[in-house]
Amino acid sequence: MTHPDVAPKEPHAGIDPALYRETLGHYPTGVAVVTGIADDGLPAGMVVGSFTSVSLDPPLVAFLPTRDSGSFARLRTGATFCINVLAADQESTCRRFASRAVDKFEGVAWSPAPGGAPILDGAVSWIECTYEDVLDGGDHYIVLGRIRDLAVARPSLPLLFFQGGYGRFAPPSLVAPSHPDLIHAVRLAELARGDIEQLSAEHEVDCAVLAKVGGDVVFVLTANRSEKPTTPSVGHRVPLVPPLGSVFLRDAPEEDVNDWLARAPGQDDATREVFRRNVDRVRERGYSVSLMPDPSVDRISLMTDYSSTERTPQHERRMKQMIADTALLYEPDLEPDRTYHLHSIVVPVPVPPEMPQIAMRMSGLPTDASLAQLDAWVDALSRAANTAAARLCR
Repeated sequence: MTHPDVAPKEPHAGIDPALYRETLGHYPTGVAVVTGIADDGLPAGMVVGSFTSVSLDPPLVAFLPTRDSGSFARLRTGATFCINVLAADQESTCRRFASRAVDKFEGVAWSPAPGGAPILDGAVSWIECTYEDVLDGGDHYIVLGRIRDLAVARPSLPLLFFQGGYGRFAPPSLVAPSHPDLIHAVRLAELARGDIEQLSAEHEVDCAVLAKVGGDVVFVLTANRSEKPTTPSVGHRVPLVPPLGSVFLRDAPEEDVNDWLARAPGQDDATREVFRRNVDRVRERGYSVSLMPDPSVDRISLMTDYSSTERTPQHERRMKQMIADTALLYEPDLEPDRTYHLHSIVVPVPVPPEMPQIAMRMSGLPTDASLAQLDAWVDALSRAANTAAARLCR
């Protein structure tokens, strides 16, 4: 309610698009794929973050595609459409339907709803509708659908979109943080968003901001540009156990290093010596580097299980075992006359001690990289980290 003594302000003539996206991006939205059978008999689909319920009597829902959407133009030629609410583990499906692929259904399993529109395998729920109306909504349409059938297919956590990244609704995630450092780290990461996105675009790689939160490393910001994204969703966690996280010990006291070493999966002196050497190399080089692990291991699924509120001791053991199995891939000897298939490069962001420790990560790198190419990536990543640090410390 407006205070009686204060006249309401006139609306601005124009709204800054970047400010609009940033402000609205602080409201988490569900992610759905709208599917249908076009008039050529082929399936069509598009990702929407604007799906909403409208009315119970009559049963109406809505979504808001852009006016120039070619995918919606194809969907509109069909008699029905189906809202598929994606599950938290269906980010790859989301990215498939958000891409410009000619056949978005290639490799995607589905079955027909009663009216024929595709129901995607693995979706949390589906709602098939006929077109009730298509209304003007500025640079979008407001598509009203009358529900004709619906069901919960897989009771599971839904996929969420929040501040430019995908995640799930769970206490360890960004939507319901369980540690005060996480909120601070997210705010710091947002200030570094431009640096990360520019770095990702210039080098066509995946980039992320990582934060040390308690005994975990958390992905708090991501930007994906590689052909097959290699960065986990925002909110994913990994345990801070050797050989992981040595970059956060670059300026740490010996006590912190010993605490980290005590979490090593193997407690023998030889293993500890390898991990201590890793810390020394990170301190000398100024960055952490790892080689490509076994591609048959689904690392992101393991991280998803570990990050879940439904995490079990078995999930934690599997995650730590995966980390242990890659121990020899971290901080390798680097020789000028060899090439390397790199998994990731991580540099610390030099922030004051009172701030949460954060780092910038680059992955999705081209194969067979020379030492000179590695040095160029490290230089670019370090410049971005220093630029971000200057902004964060203002």
